Amino acid sequence: MRKKTEEYIELFWEFFKIGALTIGGGAAMIPQMQQIAVEDKKWLTKEEILDCIAMSQSLPGVIAVNMATFIGYKKRKTLGAVVATAGVVVPAFLAIVIALAFLDQLWDNAFVQGAFMGIKAAVCGLILVSALKLVQKIDVFTVVMAIGALVAVGFLGVNAVVVILASIVIGIAYNTIRAKKLSDGRDDL
Repeated sequence: MRKKTEEYIELFWEFFKIGALTIGGGAAMIPQMQQIAVEDKKWLTKEEILDCIAMSQSLPGVIAVNMATFIGYKKRKTLGAVVATAGVVVPAFLAIVIALAFLDQLWDNAFVQGAFMGIKAAVCGLILVSALKLVQKIDVFTVVMAIGALVAVGFLGVNAVVVILASIVIGIAYNTIRAKKLSDGRDDL
């Protein structure tokens, strides 16, 4: 029982630190979650973190909350999901409560505006680092699907939900065909 309690405390604390120390929202938290869950704590494999990111991005809500829930669930099932989610959400909740108390006085401050400009630049860098780490694990099919999704949403104006649903169907079909060919001893897909 003591070991489980320590694991729950560890889950909460790791996600609390991510929530408290990462500025820029959910996408900026991806590199830190990836570092902790895969490299530091070995809670997930590199393949599992890719699944986590893909699933978290596809679901409604903030990606950081979805990832925390996924990782917590993988580690300690339902209660782990609740604890990890609480850990990542509590710092933002406290920051919002404090910021609301001082918002009128701070909003027009030149230092605050400058800080926000710097934060935006740093967040772009963090997202780029995460994207570069993910690129190392992709194959040709994934690249084609990503380009197709970019063209469909960015240039053709297709609703993102439609693209996600179509990608799910195409991915299932691709993996089914690929598994069949591999079981037949062929790897020409």
